[in-house]
Amino acid sequence: MSGIKGLISCTAWVARGVAAAHPHTYEVDEKELERISAIAQLNIDEAKAELDEANAAAEDFKDISSDAEETEEVIEDDKASADEGDVDMKEESDEKDKRQKKSKEDTMDRDDELAEYNLDDYDEEQPTSGTNIFSNIKGLSYYADNAEDPYITLHDEDEEEAQELEIRPSDNLIVTAKTEDHVSSLEIYVYDESEDNLYAHHDILLPSFPVCLEWLDYPPSSSTADSKTGNYIAVGTLDPDIEIWSLDVIESTFPDALLGDPKNKTRDETGAPILSSSPTKKKERKRRKPKANPDYHIDAVLGLSWNRSHRNLLASASADKTVKLWDLSRELNSAAIRSFDLHQDKVQAVQWNRVEPTVLLTGSYDRTVRTFDSRSPTSGFGARLPSDVEALKWDPWDSHSFYVSLENGLVLYYDARTLPSDLSKETTARFTIQAHDGAASGLDINPHVRGLIATGGTDNFVKLWNVTEEQGATRVKMLTSRNLEVGKVFSVTWSPDDPLTLAAAGSEAKLQIWDVGVKSGVKDALEDKLPKREWRHRDRDVIGLADDAEDDSDDEA
Repeated sequence: MSGIKGLISCTAWVARGVAAAHPHTYEVDEKELERISAIAQLNIDEAKAELDEANAAAEDFKDISSDAEETEEVIEDDKASADEGDVDMKEESDEKDKRQKKSKEDTMDRDDELAEYNLDDYDEEQPTSGTNIFSNIKGLSYYADNAEDPYITLHDEDEEEAQELEIRPSDNLIVTAKTEDHVSSLEIYVYDESEDNLYAHHDILLPSFPVCLEWLDYPPSSSTADSKTGNYIAVGTLDPDIEIWSLDVIESTFPDALLGDPKNKTRDETGAPILSSSPTKKKERKRRKPKANPDYHIDAVLGLSWNRSHRNLLASASADKTVKLWDLSRELNSAAIRSFDLHQDKVQAVQWNRVEPTVLLTGSYDRTVRTFDSRSPTSGFGARLPSDVEALKWDPWDSHSFYVSLENGLVLYYDARTLPSDLSKETTARFTIQAHDGAASGLDINPHVRGLIATGGTDNFVKLWNVTEEQGATRVKMLTSRNLEVGKVFSVTWSPDDPLTLAAAGSEAKLQIWDVGVKSGVKDALEDKLPKREWRHRDRDVIGLADDAEDDSDDEA
């Protein structure tokens, strides 16, 4: 990550009506507050121990003779101070006499000033009139609610904050995995399509660089939620653990669930870090890297996929060359329920088939793609590729086919039924797209419009492609290409609600929302495929956070 100022590595949409209207703030109890304080104190103790070690080492290199010289100088300074002390004591005595005389004069002056107030007779009762301080109470009005009192014009800050954080049923959430100045976090944005408004809602700090995101509605067993559905995001990072966070909770301290080594002694039953008893040297704190095993990942998690039919299942792809299945209904710290060793290098991507919910699709740096039934993985099929895998997606309009984008800029389309079980055999894609001059790092298939594909590349462009079938032949046409000023494009994702809205993000740490049907002519080209609806007129086709700053500068001008 050297030299990286900021970037957004991946994004995920949350459909309208899913998020809680009023997200609640995470409350830290006394036990957790003590634990956080202990963690801070532990860090201070470790830093102090390291500083003491450094000071001790520096002392060892000091010259003994210099210490002797400093001692002689101190003795001479003490003698000089003693001589000066006699003179100072006499001056101090004279000054004390002056202060006492001045204090006596001030006291006499104050007594003269207070005499006029007759404080000596203050306690004697005075004649009172027939009124008292409550005599006019009949003229007071009482309001049960402060909001009804016309004299109260300042509203409760908590109420104002609740209104600002409110999420309406017509709002989408967009989750971005952002790293800036070596600090990683999830930034959750609200997108109001009716008002063309995009704004930051809240964020969640992450312990490591985020690589992939996957939204899910299944509450993990460790979650405190009572409902059978929720609003969660699973995060894969450069660490081997998978974190699951609730998007309906603000200022969370720890994830709702942590999937990883069940014997990991660095986490307790809540997923919080366990404190070591005393500060230790860094060399002593280093742990040996575990060997590959079927229970948990030992390297970065590069891909995640939630099973929408079997909602308790989550699949993960890792740099440790394995794919693992996790059962979210099991107790916290449970091991993975299955592990697949089908690749010879890092597994970059994984996805469940929505129509056949037991079938997985995986792509690897070993330049292969595989599809198999998770119940019998050895009977799968696959194909060799000309380059490393960047992203892959099942075709939502044809459950047997899938797209895969590569590091060399190609996008290939395969029919899984034609793939061999022996990868040494040659395979031919149904069609190939030379999409980008560089890695085709972003790929998504429109779930509303058949054959509408979005790709993003390290050449800074987002491109839209229209795939059609004409007389038994497949035709692919690029509809438009645009630089959305997000830098190298790492993520392109279609809206789950609006058929022509696309989110893009990349190396400039910017999120842009593109309505592709406003100025590009895409809507006209897709007229026969688009759902029948009345399209709202828009003055601009790209919405981003920068728009607010531009509007403010225009107003000031």
